[in-house]
Amino acid sequence: MGKGYLHQIHPVLPVIDVVEALKFYVNKLDFKIAFADDSKNPKYAGIRLDDIEIHLQWHDVSEWETAIDRPMLRIVTQNIEDLFKEYNTQDVFHDHTSLKDTDWGTREFAFYDLYKNGLTFYQDL
Repeated sequence: MGKGYLHQIHPVLPVIDVVEALKFYVNKLDFKIAFADDSKNPKYAGIRLDDIEIHLQWHDVSEWETAIDRPMLRIVTQNIEDLFKEYNTQDVFHDHTSLKDTDWGTREFAFYDLYKNGLTFYQDL
């Protein structure tokens, strides 16, 4: 018997409208649809880009009435300057999005998806 080994993680992000979330990730961030539980009105779907997969799960709009923290994903990248330039043309950044070097030895930028799930892209310096 061998030791357990973790090799991937597929975070699940809450969304109000899975179709709109799919449009955002596919059209703005260049993800591809990996699967959906229904082709017309999905409640759960997965998207992929390169070696990562993110799942999108429908949550009723009433759940957004309570102010709660949304997930923040930290995505390890390569060629971060090129990725920043690419996403900068997609109208996804907020006023404070910038490519910056951190005190903890990374270069990174961050923004939110349609439903305030945080996306941070970074690489080690």
